[in-house]
Amino acid sequence: MYTLILSFLTAFSLTYAAIPSIIEIARKKNLVDEPVERSSHTISTPSLGGIAIFAGAIFSIVLWTPFNDFGNLQYILCSFIIVFLIGAKDDISPVSPVTKLIGQFMAAFILVFKSNILLISFYGLFNIDTPFPEWIAAIFSLFTILVIVNAFNLIDGINGLAGSIGSLIAGTLGIWFFLTGHIEYAIVAFSLVGAVVGFLKYNYTPAKIFMGDTGALLVGLICAILIIQFIDYNYSMEAGHPYKFQAIPAVAIGIMILPLFDTMRVFVTRVIRGNSPFHADRRHIHHLLVDYGLSHMRATAVLVFINIMFISFVFSVHDKIDQHLLLIILIIIASTLTYSLHIAVVRKNRLKNLAS
Repeated sequence: MYTLILSFLTAFSLTYAAIPSIIEIARKKNLVDEPVERSSHTISTPSLGGIAIFAGAIFSIVLWTPFNDFGNLQYILCSFIIVFLIGAKDDISPVSPVTKLIGQFMAAFILVFKSNILLISFYGLFNIDTPFPEWIAAIFSLFTILVIVNAFNLIDGINGLAGSIGSLIAGTLGIWFFLTGHIEYAIVAFSLVGAVVGFLKYNYTPAKIFMGDTGALLVGLICAILIIQFIDYNYSMEAGHPYKFQAIPAVAIGIMILPLFDTMRVFVTRVIRGNSPFHADRRHIHHLLVDYGLSHMRATAVLVFINIMFISFVFSVHDKIDQHLLLIILIIIASTLTYSLHIAVVRKNRLKNLAS
């Protein structure tokens, strides 16, 4: 337990201390994010907070991880460096989506083929419990990592949201890893939480700095590693283990509900409207909340609270109902809440137009 506290404090302290200097340098060199039509901010703001998050998290992981018990750490750190480089380049001088995707794929490839971060089956989902052939497991795992990484990049649209949700998910999984004896992944999780919490002090409204792609990609990558290992380790536990979850795919989706559901929903609605799924717009849930009239911090607080409720729900009922029913319930609740918000925003805009 002391190691986890120290990993959190180390990452927090380094990130917290580094950010003021990064803000000063970014402003002097004009390395700022200028507001555009779809932006949620209105003033030029540095977007290099991810550099401090990366430094704090990596330093803490290297300092406190027992290397003898974590032989795959070198490859995981290599994947971190790749997303850091591609994210930092994009924050300083934007790169094409294809280039960014290639960098993400390289990081995911290292995790799958060198660190053995793999989803080896559907774990009972769709009543399929048999292991995949190796090539299918690799493709499925690569796809899952890329989806999660980009999901966090996409929800990084208002102050505090991506960092708060990332901390919630990593913290939840970190506690589970600690309780089940996987101290190495618990350290990774708590190092990320410490780094992000140190950053959030400067990211809450009025935001002095954004995490940028550097931070969002790193948070997404670490959460992808943690959730895949959570699924795999949980499934291999013996029946009756006090920390074993039933319906593990549905539980994992419940933990990751906000970034996953919002990304899938936005992609589907864009395709239905005849647009590219990567076409930028203001259809994300956090944009809807802001358009409804909530401040950034209130919108972030609402979404974090909702994600907590989903986590509490799946933890409470995972062993009481069939996982397919649980998954359907999760989708129905998320869809109903989002649709209700969409209708409320449309109604409010209609009344505003009539009044004007």
